[in-house]
Amino acid sequence: MRKLLALPVLSADALSSVAYGPESLLAVLVLAGTAGLAYSLPVSGAIVFLMLAVGLSYRQTIRAYPHGGGSYIVASDNLGRVPGLVAAAGLMTDYVLTVAVSIASGVAAITSAVPSLAGQTVPIGVGVIVLLLAGNLRGIRQAGALFAAPTYAFVAAMLTLIAYGLVDAAGRGFEARPAPPLGVTESVGVLLVMRAFSSGATAMTGIEAISNAVPAFKPVEWRNARTTLTWMVGLLIVMFTGISLLIHLTGVVPGSGETVLSRLAHLEFGDGWMYVFVQTATAAVLLLAANTAYNDFPRVLSLLARDDCAPRVFMRLGDRLAYSNGILLLSLAAALVFVAFDGLTASLIPLYAVGVFLAFTLSQAGMVVHWWRLRNRHWRKSLAFNAVGGALSALVFLTAGISKFTSGAWVAIVAVGLFLLVTTRIRRHYRAARDALRLHPHTVELPARTARGPLPARGSTLTERSGADGGGEDEEIPEEIRHLSVVAIATLDLAGMRALAYAASLQQPVLVVHISLTEDEARRFRGYWSLWGDHLPLEIVISPYRAVVAPLVHYLESLHRQHPELTLTVILPEIVTRRRRHRFLHSRTATRLRRALRPLPKIVITTVPFHLPV
Repeated sequence: MRKLLALPVLSADALSSVAYGPESLLAVLVLAGTAGLAYSLPVSGAIVFLMLAVGLSYRQTIRAYPHGGGSYIVASDNLGRVPGLVAAAGLMTDYVLTVAVSIASGVAAITSAVPSLAGQTVPIGVGVIVLLLAGNLRGIRQAGALFAAPTYAFVAAMLTLIAYGLVDAAGRGFEARPAPPLGVTESVGVLLVMRAFSSGATAMTGIEAISNAVPAFKPVEWRNARTTLTWMVGLLIVMFTGISLLIHLTGVVPGSGETVLSRLAHLEFGDGWMYVFVQTATAAVLLLAANTAYNDFPRVLSLLARDDCAPRVFMRLGDRLAYSNGILLLSLAAALVFVAFDGLTASLIPLYAVGVFLAFTLSQAGMVVHWWRLRNRHWRKSLAFNAVGGALSALVFLTAGISKFTSGAWVAIVAVGLFLLVTTRIRRHYRAARDALRLHPHTVELPARTARGPLPARGSTLTERSGADGGGEDEEIPEEIRHLSVVAIATLDLAGMRALAYAASLQQPVLVVHISLTEDEARRFRGYWSLWGDHLPLEIVISPYRAVVAPLVHYLESLHRQHPELTLTVILPEIVTRRRRHRFLHSRTATRLRRALRPLPKIVITTVPFHLPV
């Protein structure tokens, strides 16, 4: 991506947080009345310093991880598996809440402009989640002017609002207008200021998105990514500072029924077209920010599945090359959270900061270890930047966890703990299953008889058509049936060897098919095959999009068309677990194959079970 396109696409989450970050800060301070509001500018200044420190920290991350350095990867590489899983837990919580909070804030922008819709917040929000689900399942991607326009429109709207407000304030000598009379429910204290600081710091969500997407930039990738990150942080600081200053100068305070940003726009522009533009741009960029999580959540989940810390079903790409199962899980989780908290931004914010800054903290701590180990040129400066960013992120995490524990932060903390427990148990099961399935030399007797059958020409099986429509299901006696057993093997393990042995025992021609994701994997499998299974013919199909069923179905369809006289018996190894809860951790390929191949005649699907002792 070019920088002009990457900036709006990757910065939508971070920049849109200006719509609710200052308001969240103010919503806490207003509990102490006028005395509390006096701390709005100092707290805002501390948040701006935090933005600058974390932004500089992520510049170092981009340089160290030019192929993409999300919190899970950085923490796992430098701190170990468990800290990496904790960082992933923070990220997953962050992505779910990004959808919920962005949609809640976007719907609030709509209802502020159209008060008659105020009672329909939850249905509207759930409807938006359904639309995002449908769009992402169909393969919609964050690219092009369609996705860049809302972010640029929002930036233009905010800068115009800030400039207009400051000019208006200059006309009265920058004298701050008094806030309306406020009821005092809490006294000013350290705990109140800490809560306000952690609430306002949610304006930093999404700041790591660029470090995740470094390979998407045009060469030189890391340099263009760092430049884009600098522009994003600069715009974020300018807009956050400007909105906070305008709030102070105008005396606007949060109230029910209308957002602070809407009140500012009303105050400066009235009900004219500029007000409509501000609200429309705000709603649009917030909905776009919600959509960014639909790219990152399934990707992190697929990385966890690759590392055996999540069900492998989350590695599967759908027909539109999207991680469909991850998209479904994100939509369900976000919808449940949105409904549980009535679609109210103020109720969701206490949960938000915990996951965000937990991931930030572990990522920056991992970078400190990285520079300490590497000690290359300028390593001390880089280590210092990451150490400061990590320390400040840890401060916000602890502040949010302590000060907002009873307000909802406990939900995020419990979610992180449950995530760590579940992923650890999943990894333990996969490790035990791998040990049970592992082949050992001299423990498997290979069939001495070679069972070969008619094969299409190598390299032509996926493209040729024989044109034959014959081979109908008119066999009435066993002697009329001509067999070919096709054994689909994913890995050479005991389950696969059992399926091969079963196929060979039928004393019919056998063909083995393996789906490989890359040429390198195909070469490795051929090397294993020469040791364990070179007694049977092997065909390898390359599937670079991690799809298994579709390429296998395509192959079998081609084979059926070329040899319509054959009855194909597709034999699959099946893992059978002792515990019901472990079933979803293993592939259900047979069921999906039966559904896909049912329209074709003379194809039989059978499974050979292998019972795990765990």
